[in-house]
Amino acid sequence: MTGVSYLAVAPEIILTAGAVVVLMVDVFALPSSRVHGWLVSATYALVAIAIGFQWRRVDIDGPGLSFGGTLLLNHLSVTVRAVLLVTAVLGTAAAWRMLVGLRRRAAEGVALVMVATVGFMLMGASADLVMTFVALEVGSIALYVLAGIVRSSPAGDEAAMKYFLLGAFASAIFIYGGALVYTATGSTNVYEIAARLSGVHVVRPAVLLIGIGLIVVGLGFKVTAAPFHSWAPDVYQGAPAGVVGFMAAVAKIGGFAALLNILTGGFERYSGAWGDGLALVAAVSVILGTLMAIQQSDVRRMLAYSGVAHAGFILTGLAAGLVASSGVLFYLATYSVMVVGAFAAVTAVSGHAATGSSFEEYRGLARRSPVVAAVLATLMIAMSGMPLTTGFIGKFQVFTSAWEGGYEWLVITGLLASVAAFFFYLRLVVVMYFGGEDGDGTTLEVARSIRWVLVVSAGASVVLGVFPGPLLDVLNRVGA
Repeated sequence: MTGVSYLAVAPEIILTAGAVVVLMVDVFALPSSRVHGWLVSATYALVAIAIGFQWRRVDIDGPGLSFGGTLLLNHLSVTVRAVLLVTAVLGTAAAWRMLVGLRRRAAEGVALVMVATVGFMLMGASADLVMTFVALEVGSIALYVLAGIVRSSPAGDEAAMKYFLLGAFASAIFIYGGALVYTATGSTNVYEIAARLSGVHVVRPAVLLIGIGLIVVGLGFKVTAAPFHSWAPDVYQGAPAGVVGFMAAVAKIGGFAALLNILTGGFERYSGAWGDGLALVAAVSVILGTLMAIQQSDVRRMLAYSGVAHAGFILTGLAAGLVASSGVLFYLATYSVMVVGAFAAVTAVSGHAATGSSFEEYRGLARRSPVVAAVLATLMIAMSGMPLTTGFIGKFQVFTSAWEGGYEWLVITGLLASVAAFFFYLRLVVVMYFGGEDGDGTTLEVARSIRWVLVVSAGASVVLGVFPGPLLDVLNRVGA
């Protein structure tokens, strides 16, 4: 099927329409934040229904291509959409106080969140390099604006500018890699590329391999893999705290989904070459991310470098190819929930529009807000990979796939980095519970929407760590 299928893009259509409605209602009716909340909730509910219909269609009719073969409807693309929807719901709730504080520009913030989600959903469904690039730009531009949406913050302006400049550079690298791939194969469609490569023997594949490498570099920027991560610490620290968790999660989901689609769909024949390249990037990411996170005195920068290390862990599984897709998706889904929850806690402690979040602000947090401290401690323990948490299950999944794929050295590197990472995760827990009283000791006021995000993220990190079977059963169908 290569014709027009509106079901294949139903979630994106609904989100785009929702963004337009929010903006138009804001212009003509000047509604309260409650009205915006109902509009956003209705939009997300309709998207969830559309994703359910998509899953059923794939179960009945099997995978299919639409819009000239550029968009794929299969279990992978539907799963990515579902993960992005959950991230958008949690991210919007965590950022709600910040969005309301924007007053007349609140609708702009809500619309940008929806548009960013649309872009990264399309990345997860793209079966063509040109479509991937368009989707990448749609999602990225929305994130650039979100990073600097609080106009009174010079740090936010700096973060947005750095994100934009480095993002434009990475996009240029990606599109140049796509051009080289087109030169070598005569197509930008990943399935046509796979068919052509299976029917011919490329004597000198240098142009093709360079093109694949440049595509990986361009998407490596989005997933904050080292050494393409230099933007992340400054952006995570300078952007408004309320929206950073959403920014960090959706970019990773979209980037890794695109890597799965492109590498396993179009270049499986060269999996040995790109697998070794991904393994090298993964090793650099886990080592550099862990070592730099240990040195940080700001929680947001620590989480940024932690994200670099987690990108390395996900790449560890991705290096093994399509057989690791369920483990990669489990890691992506659970890490996204954890990082949104962690930044929701940062927002509760430092304020929704603050920049920077020193460790000293968390001293004695267990006495000022036991719930926030307990949730943040749970999330730190889960991110470290402690047993009975999603972090442990996710690492077990990707390490097992990498070991079976012949990357024993990479698994050992990841295990050593995981042990070292306990230092900076547990350091924050020690500061919160044993660091003494800070400031005047007043009780921390936490917005209801943030409390909801904290409970969901911490609960999911524990429940899915103890009972991962149902989610893994669903995700195993993606790689079937």
